[in-house]
Amino acid sequence: MPKVLLQISYDIDPEKREQYLALVKEMKNHFRVARKKDYAVYEQKGKKNSFVEQFTSNSIQEFDALEDDLDEKSEELVNQLEILKKDGTSKYTTLSEIE
Repeated sequence: MPKVLLQISYDIDPEKREQYLALVKEMKNHFRVARKKDYAVYEQKGKKNSFVEQFTSNSIQEFDALEDDLDEKSEELVNQLEILKKDGTSKYTTLSEIE
């Protein structure tokens, strides 16, 4: 079964960096430990304050359930993140593994 990657890239306001990094720790703990998701966050090399979140799903069904499967804590974290992002910088990319 092919894996599916969801990548969400965005920039954050430099003055909100420390707040963002603290939020990322909380998000990683929640999505990885509590929600059992394959989740990671990366900073773009050479472009400070430009980040990519990545969810790796083991099937298209698991991918399709990502958004429907959000609990109250997940929604709260995502809403906090939206406040830290620079407007108009979010980009969503979905990749399907070639078998």
